[in-house]
Amino acid sequence: MSTFDSVTLHSPPWRDPRRLAWIAAWVVPLLPWIGLGLFQATGNEWVWWIGPLVLYGLVPLLDQWLGEDPANPPAEAMQQLSEDPYYRWVLYAWLPLQLLALALACWVVSQWQLGWVGWVGLIATTGLVAGGGINVAHELGHKREASARWLAKLTLAPALYGHFFVEHNRGHHVRVATPEDPASARLGESFWRFLPRTLVGSLRSAWRLETERLSRQGHGAWHWRNENLQAWSLSLLLFAALIWLFGWIALPLLLLQAAYGSMTLESVNYIEHYGLLRQRGADGRYERCQPCHSWNSNRRLTNLMLYQLERHSDHHAHPLRPYQVLRHFDDSPQLPAGYAALVPLAYLPPVWFWLMDRRVLAFYGGDRQRCNLGLTASPT
Repeated sequence: MSTFDSVTLHSPPWRDPRRLAWIAAWVVPLLPWIGLGLFQATGNEWVWWIGPLVLYGLVPLLDQWLGEDPANPPAEAMQQLSEDPYYRWVLYAWLPLQLLALALACWVVSQWQLGWVGWVGLIATTGLVAGGGINVAHELGHKREASARWLAKLTLAPALYGHFFVEHNRGHHVRVATPEDPASARLGESFWRFLPRTLVGSLRSAWRLETERLSRQGHGAWHWRNENLQAWSLSLLLFAALIWLFGWIALPLLLLQAAYGSMTLESVNYIEHYGLLRQRGADGRYERCQPCHSWNSNRRLTNLMLYQLERHSDHHAHPLRPYQVLRHFDDSPQLPAGYAALVPLAYLPPVWFWLMDRRVLAFYGGDRQRCNLGLTASPT
């Protein structure tokens, strides 16, 4: 045996260099606690804006400094990495942190008479935690185990967005990057036009999907097995418990942070498939979803904090693949920055169109007819 073969056979198994770094995501549900410490130290209500300042200010700067990481785990390590329970417990730890952050926010408004600066900042910071919770629920909702799927519904409860569990898995993943998908943004469609379309369309789709599923089982839409009703019930129980603990003053906080959390999620949806379209074949059917139908980003920090949600191309091509093994594809369209930088820009249509429309057109060689224009034309 050659020296090379001996070294190769006895080389140590590959280890994830980011193994401990995945807990960076826990910073998000800890932000309200940091805000509380700063508020008690300074008495300044502006500290409650810590969520937007960190996530939309500091994180994009760190992303720019740290750069991109396009490295993929080696093929021989994929199975071991996928089955390592550590990565699932990193997700599970989010839930108690998220619920404690929400309870803290309710306690704050019950103890202090905040002005509008404090109220809006606290709503924004808590809403960003709720939006992060939707991302964790997204990861858990793709697991096969019933326990993980119930935890996904519970993680969606603070955002009042339980129907996402149904619509994302059985609606969005089927219709993604087509005009029929309410969560796929069209070329030239502003976020403010996209938002009501996706909110209403996703809700209707989730209800229709569960109605059809239950009908096949011989049940009505209002049966207790309706997964929308199960998830919404968890929200009602959670909100009722917090109102019982902290009083009715908590209700406006709960509703407004849920609305902002949902908007945050939909702003990410807006970015992920903007202008991209699966083409129809001669048989009238859309082509299979491939990495080229989702925008991708390899920014180091936001991928750690979002459990590699930015590697969305691989996620849609392989929905059951866990976050720690999602891969980069050279042929997938690449975003100019991470989500932390792009979400605020998505709220500014002229800036967004200037930034992204030319990239969509360039990806399709300048052919607008290959873009998602919202048209359900006959097959090409």
